[in-house]
Amino acid sequence: MLDSSPPSHEELVVLVDDDARPVGTLPKAAVHHRSTPLHLGFSCYLFDRRGRVLLTRRALTKPTWPGVWTNSCCGHPLPDEPLPEAVRRRARHELGLHIDHVQCVLPRFRYRAIATDGTVENELCPVFCARAHGAVQPAADEVMDWRWVLWSELRAAAELSWPLSPWAAAQVPLLDDADIGRWGQGSG
Repeated sequence: MLDSSPPSHEELVVLVDDDARPVGTLPKAAVHHRSTPLHLGFSCYLFDRRGRVLLTRRALTKPTWPGVWTNSCCGHPLPDEPLPEAVRRRARHELGLHIDHVQCVLPRFRYRAIATDGTVENELCPVFCARAHGAVQPAADEVMDWRWVLWSELRAAAELSWPLSPWAAAQVPLLDDADIGRWGQGSG
């Protein structure tokens, strides 16, 4: 099992095999490069009470896909951290939001994408939906812009090849097939 024993403040990413079994960890800063190993991540689509979904634009300081519009939040669970807790942690950190009704809707989503600088993203990336509460208060080092949009608007954007991150563009049609309509209907 790989383990580079980083300082305790350094975030670790869980490496997985093709069967989604953990095989080790690496510091987050050492994971994304031209031969990125398969690792565990997640994506989340947050909905407000009116049924709109939150889109975010990645900060220009992000090492991968800077300035690209994407799903509400994404990240990597810490070793032994349950995925729903990781989703909640990242929603608080990236967006200042409290969330509930966290539900995994695409448990086996996996993708590989290559950024313009050659950096490879290679993730087993379960996809979640959740309900957001409160005002968006984005962390400047994570999010440079954000918008609440109707699901139909996001679906239309996903049909284009350029406006969304490669993972969001691949996830949106699958989420349509998974019938997430109740998330987009709002709750009053």
